[in-house]
Amino acid sequence: VQLQASGGGLVQAGGSLRLSCVGSGRTFGSYGMGWFRQAPGKEREFVAAVNWSGTTTRASDSVKGRFTISRDNAKNTVYLQMSSLKPWDTAVYYCAKDQRQRSPITILQSLYGDWGQGTLVTVSS
Repeated sequence: VQLQASGGGLVQAGGSLRLSCVGSGRTFGSYGMGWFRQAPGKEREFVAAVNWSGTTTRASDSVKGRFTISRDNAKNTVYLQMSSLKPWDTAVYYCAKDQRQRSPITILQSLYGDWGQGTLVTVSS
């Protein structure tokens, strides 16, 4: 499965952005999806995840209440709606596919197989 992330850019603090991640293949809707991010000089961290059917989501404490993950399986796409952006949200954001089919949601990076190329989000103060 190939994943193509887009939607990053430069935004002022307090602004919003919506990231998209389009996957290839007919089995996209059978796998959970996640968003992760890596800020300069830091390790990649979990941001949000959605299960295969879109009925369950989870977000990290640092973005809870500001970011929303969703998916449209008919379009093979997962979204990350980001609002009230802070300068420390600046990072490269990656989408990834859970390797396990139709499984409970997970925040563990080791369980994600295919990764998108990343899209840069820069939040200015």
